[in-house]
Amino acid sequence: MNTMFIAGHAKLPSGMAASNLFETLTITAEIDNHYGVIVDAACTLATDHGKDYIARLLKGHSLRHGIDKPLDDVKRFYNGKAANALIAALKDLYKQFESIKK
Repeated sequence: MNTMFIAGHAKLPSGMAASNLFETLTITAEIDNHYGVIVDAACTLATDHGKDYIARLLKGHSLRHGIDKPLDDVKRFYNGKAANALIAALKDLYKQFESIKK
């Protein structure tokens, strides 16, 4: 395989539609082994539109260059109640990437 699969998790705020289904928000990413580029991504937001948007927002970022750009994009462009959970899950995903990379 030329890719790895990583998941990051964070607690969802109460009162969200997704929190009725899940207690945590999960971001999963398929990452190119050599370049660290996010080839595909998914998350456990409640709506398909939200899931697709986050996937498009994350695709193409190289985690070898750090997590700042994807975090900035989420902060700048995602204006939903799950923003903080998405940021925390993305940080957790990056932490997993860093531990595998070593």
